[in-house]
Amino acid sequence: MSRRHAAEKREVLPDAKYGDRVLTKFMNNLMVDGKKSVAETIVYNALERVESKIKRAPVEVFHEALDNIKPSVEVRSRRVGGATYQVPVEVRVERREALAIRWLINASRARNEKTMEERLAGELLDAVQSRGSAVKKREDTHKMADANKAFSHYRW
Repeated sequence: MSRRHAAEKREVLPDAKYGDRVLTKFMNNLMVDGKKSVAETIVYNALERVESKIKRAPVEVFHEALDNIKPSVEVRSRRVGGATYQVPVEVRVERREALAIRWLINASRARNEKTMEERLAGELLDAVQSRGSAVKKREDTHKMADANKAFSHYRW
């Protein structure tokens, strides 16, 4: 690892349609091979589908879905005297958001609808109702942290 200063966080610009920074981060994560316009199209069409299904503001639904996916605790490996322990630690706010975005995208890609728009819309709708693969991933992470609560004194 570099001994120099930590890299500074770059601010992303808000997206064109809704003016939301988190949505831009989501699009950037969804993007494959630098094709941002394709990612934008997928996200906007998915949000339109969500809006037509449940008559609410799509960005509001998106944020509610992310809030249902964000983990509050996770386990990190800690080596103490030759043994490795899974130590539960609280998740920083930026990492919470990043994990939620990553889990939502992976869960969407794993679904078996025909297009990515349908998959993403379906996963967003599931996440709003606190079900689906991404929410299950958060629940599993919380269960793991709860199971390893005994090692919390190894926190650093």
